[in-house]
Amino acid sequence: MTFINNNFLLETEAARHLYRQYAETQPIIDYHCHLSPEDIAEDRRFKNLFEIWMEGDHYKWRAMRANGVAERYCTGDADPYEKFMAWASTVPHTLRNPLYHWTHLELKRYFEIDELLDANTAPAIWKRANEFLASEQFTTQGILKRFRVEVLCTTDDPTDDLEAHRKIAAQKLVPRVYPAYRPDKALQVRQPERFNPWVERLQSAANVSIGSFKDFLLALRKRHDYFHSLGCRLSDHGMSYCYADFCSEQAAAGIFAKVRSGQAASPQEHSQFASFMMLFFGHLDAEKGWTKQLHLGAHRSVSTRMKGPDVGLDSIGDWPQGELLGAYLNQLDRENVLPKMILYNVNPADNYLFATMAGNFQDGSIAGKVQFGTAWWFLDHKEGMEWQMNTVSNIGLLSHFVGMVTDSRSFMSFPRHEYFRRILCNLLGRDMAAGLIPDQEDLVGRMVENICYFNATQYFGFELPIRESMRVEAVTKGA
Repeated sequence: MTFINNNFLLETEAARHLYRQYAETQPIIDYHCHLSPEDIAEDRRFKNLFEIWMEGDHYKWRAMRANGVAERYCTGDADPYEKFMAWASTVPHTLRNPLYHWTHLELKRYFEIDELLDANTAPAIWKRANEFLASEQFTTQGILKRFRVEVLCTTDDPTDDLEAHRKIAAQKLVPRVYPAYRPDKALQVRQPERFNPWVERLQSAANVSIGSFKDFLLALRKRHDYFHSLGCRLSDHGMSYCYADFCSEQAAAGIFAKVRSGQAASPQEHSQFASFMMLFFGHLDAEKGWTKQLHLGAHRSVSTRMKGPDVGLDSIGDWPQGELLGAYLNQLDRENVLPKMILYNVNPADNYLFATMAGNFQDGSIAGKVQFGTAWWFLDHKEGMEWQMNTVSNIGLLSHFVGMVTDSRSFMSFPRHEYFRRILCNLLGRDMAAGLIPDQEDLVGRMVENICYFNATQYFGFELPIRESMRVEAVTKGA
């Protein structure tokens, strides 16, 4: 029997039935990823397995470094085949790391390769995969269709021109590809050397002369409006922790003027400015019915031996989260502008904190309005996913969970949805076998379908094809 077989991760008959009948065929809603919209617009064809699989993958780089592989084979100047061979030699050492599962699931689903990857099998796997990549099915758009990706949301700065998204919209692809609004750089007032050039780019993108703080807010609003016109329905913020040192617009304007003159904001001024801006962004999202995503707790670029973000030198942070997160959500709630919200933590110690915080701000208007989001980054593995789903089950309503995202830069990552779905079905199937939940296929199966697909379609408000619209209408009438 091959390693990636039909029963992979499915330990009981109930789990296998749930997966095959209710999870396996559901389309994918990948509402948070870091894929290149330019690659999709151009329908990029990858030259080789390195380009589609290893280019920019800091998960692999971390494992390779831990295996004693020199940096030239990770982010350095080794040629693509040498880098692939270095990765292949590392794979056997990743046993019990999720990379071992992901690697072989991806090889199976993309290239029908059942062999285990190592230094001996690598040359033949390289050749076979590259033959597949030369076919029409393996362009970026072909991959989206192959894996039944119905909606995909990229991550985009307010200064991005979104030209690629305009091109994609004009092509009227079956998979819908939308931008997501990520204004992290609007908070960088402690670094005028970064903030001020970014404001200049914002000025150009919004076609607004930014001579004052009011102009700055207007420019951000105009970009928010433009993102919305291209189908954007989510914003995203990556922060160490929330900000809740609220100040007046006049105080925020004073800080803005100081930084525009070239002076760095103090730590307290940064906290006040960021707090004001995060409330402003909350207002924008609430006005348009968007969902706001908060990715909290990552300690980024801990090692400084290499320049730049996203090179695999980050860690879990240990900042206190509860008081500031609660104060931020409460202030939005008091102002009656709390948008739909997904809270992602990267520190597992915060699981129950985030789940209970989400429960404080459900208001009866939308099922699961504030979500404890799917396992993210360092928690994106079997155990981490089970922790997250068990926490939601114990504290809230798993039935309204909006499911998995890839959070990926790789077009090889769509089998992570299958990975998640198998883990979900195994969790529920195990409970059914143990008598912990009813052995009722219609009850549990419907829950699986909803978590894998239908909850997301209803929650985010994406435009739906007729088939899914009819299904949602039927569910609503049935309720």
